Parts: sequence; C-alpha cells; structure tokens
Amino acid sequence: MSRTKNKTIMSLTLFIIAAVLLCSLSINAGNARAGSGTDEPEIIKLGNWTEADLDKVMKDSSESGSTGKQIDFISEKFLDTPYKDSTLTGDLNTQEVFTIDLEGMDCFTYIDYVEAMRLSESFPQFEEELKKVRYKKGNINFQDRNHFFSDWTVYNKNYVRDLTREIGGEKTRELLKNLNRKKDGTVFLPGIPVTERTIYYIPSAEIDKTVTDKLNTGDYVGIYTDIEGLDVSHTGIIIKKEGGIFLRHASSRENNKKVVDEDLIEYIQNKPGLVIYRPVN
Repeated sequence: MSRTKNKTIMSLTLFIIAAVLLCSLSINAGNARAGSGTDEPEIIKLGNWTEADLDKVMKDSSESGSTGKQIDFISEKFLDTPYKDSTLTGDLNTQEVFTIDLEGMDCFTYIDYVEAMRLSESFPQFEEELKKVRYKKGNINFQDRNHFFSDWTVYNKNYVRDLTREIGGEKTRELLKNLNRKKDGTVFLPGIPVTERTIYYIPSAEIDKTVTDKLNTGDYVGIYTDIEGLDVSHTGIIIKKEGGIFLRHASSRENNKKVVDEDLIEYIQNKPGLVIYRPVN
C-alpha cells in the first residue's frame, strides 16, 4: 500500500473519530448551554414548557392577588409533574452546574422553582432569582447550595421567615441539632461543614384546629425528622381549599411519584412534626 494511500486512510479515520466525538459531546450535553454572559455551564430542561409559557405563568400569577394565591397559582401548574431525584449536578469532587429541570423534580427543587417564580416576572429574571433562592448570595457552587430546609431562614431571610413558634405557641418544641453530622460521627454531605442550629417544630399529635387555622395557603412546610444531622425529611406547600387543608408536594411514594395534593392531617399522622416558613410579601 502506498504512503499516500496510508495518509488518506489515516486522515479519513481521524475525521470519522472526530465526528463521532463531536456527536457524543452534543448528545451528552443535552440541554446544557453556556451561562448568559459567562462561561459557567447550565442545564436547562423545560419539558413541555416554553420560556414564553413560563413568562405568562409568572405574569398571570402577579395579578392573582396575595402572596399565598400567587404561590397556589404557580405551584398548581406543576401538579402531576413526575417525581425525580438527583437532578442537580455537583458534589465535593464535581463542579456545580446551575440547573433548571422542569421535566421532573424532588420536594426541594419543587419549592425552589415555585419560590423563584413568585419573585419573578420573566424567564431571565426567574433564572437569576433561582440562583439566589438555591445558593447563598447566588454563588453557584456545591458548598454554597442550600442543602437544608432551615438554610432558607438563614440565607433567604429576605424571602421567608420561620413562623413555627408563632403558629404553634406552647405546643412548639425546639431542639439543637448539628446539621450534616450523622449519629456515628460521619457526615451526610462531604465538603459541607457541620452547623449547629436550633430547629423549632410542632409535634404532629399537637396539630389541631388552633394550629391549622393559623396556616396560610402558600406557607412552605418541612416534615421534621428525629434523625440526627437532619432538620426535615420532606418539604411541601400548604394549600387551603374547599374540602380541607392540603400538602402540595413532589411525592416519592410509589403510588404517586409526582407532584400531588394530599390531606395534610392524614399525611403527618405518623410523622414527628411540622416546620412552617411563611413567604415575605
């Protein structure tokens, strides 16, 4: 075989390899795109939504009335959205990637999206507000992500406040916890410091009409957990409507696996208690 022919075959082979790699990179990138005006990566998955659709939801929600009605309006739009965990990218050894994934969500990303949308009037503004809601001072890295529900009242205190004691009164319990430290001394999240924090909650057995009457549609709630190192095991939104008081949440239960409304009292019957954060107008 001639040297010229060898070179031709080699060139063709290199071209094919390059084409395959380019295709592979395009597939793996999916909906990732460069951050607006920066070289930071983003993953944007809108599912059945368009940016124009979301613009309309945010615009219409701002005309729906109170903050509670606004949250009800927005959160209702995502009923039946599939439950999906681990949608965020980043850990101690992996670069954090700013992510919007409306194809599926867990209980925490669900309330992230709702809260950021209620603060916004357009999709670009929603992106910026989500960064502030999800991360300390909007810094997109794993260490600055709000990993615990109670992080909201520390780093998002301009958006929400802890009303647990005010609503629960004498029924309220408090416990000092070392967040992120397991019972055996190891941590849940490597790279995240252990934080000492007082958690207030209302025991489920104490939640009666005197408590539920003080709840508002749009309150963000956490299901308190006795597990050492954690503050809550689940999050959702209070919705008051005809027929009772409901927990609107991204449910991981096998018979749900989607965003649903469930009777609040029935849901918390076998749970330790409730933590209540109210959005600031």
